[in-house]
Amino acid sequence: MQSLAQEVWRLRPELIACEGTMGELAWAWGAGNRKDAQNWNARVWFDGDTPLAWGWIYAPMSIIVSESERRMQPASLAWQVHPDRPPLLDDVLDWFDTQVPDNDRETSVRQCDTDARARIDRHGYVRDDPNAPWGMLNMRDLREIEEPRLPPGYRFLTMRELDDVPRRVEAHRVAWAPSSLTTEAYEDTMRTPPYRDDLDFAIEADTGILVASAIGWFDEANAVAEFEPVGTHPDYRQRGLGRSLLLSGMQRFRDAGATHAIVGCRGDANYPIPKKLYRSVGFTELTRELRYVKA
Repeated sequence: MQSLAQEVWRLRPELIACEGTMGELAWAWGAGNRKDAQNWNARVWFDGDTPLAWGWIYAPMSIIVSESERRMQPASLAWQVHPDRPPLLDDVLDWFDTQVPDNDRETSVRQCDTDARARIDRHGYVRDDPNAPWGMLNMRDLREIEEPRLPPGYRFLTMRELDDVPRRVEAHRVAWAPSSLTTEAYEDTMRTPPYRDDLDFAIEADTGILVASAIGWFDEANAVAEFEPVGTHPDYRQRGLGRSLLLSGMQRFRDAGATHAIVGCRGDANYPIPKKLYRSVGFTELTRELRYVKA
């Protein structure tokens, strides 16, 4: 699946799968396989040894919306098809129908992929509520990077220097509360290619608290690096720490050989702060997601 993501990025980066970049796949598998694998169903279509398409089904499940709210999520399909083989999407959608025939279904497509949108329409899907959450992928080059500035009492760290998985997990859990990430799941993430501990970033306060963090994933074949996920401790937001972390991370990406950086975020108006943060450090929209549902 990651090798197909690399090939699509080489050919048509604007068609990279929703939730299907190399880093998103690594994070989803590494952090989620212990607790979610029983709810997953994946299939890959090959020509010989060459992957041409994949589908990844998330079974219907009750998900946490907030500390006081849960909701039932329909069966969801993430997918990727090689740009030269668009008819394979019909096979992926047919397979999705056979795996969850009695459930509501949802999937996503890149806005610019008119062929895929037409195929999804023909399979009986309709556009989701325009007010529902949707995602966008952002990119910038790494030629000119503003110098990061930290207030007194803070310092940059990488996981190579920190070497403390429980502390790193706690930083994520606090930033993404409510989060179910465990030490074991993070260790799985660290074993998932292309993880590098020198591209796993954090900011530490002089109190010892990790106040911001982000994992960087480097696709060396395409010289593109990705932030996924990014988070700041709620008590330390609005201080420029997340911005400084991203700038420092992009400098390290460039030192590692990357020419571009990408990061995903919500694009809808109901969750605007991450998008504003990424724009403040030079990211602009590359491609956006359209969500479709089928009863």
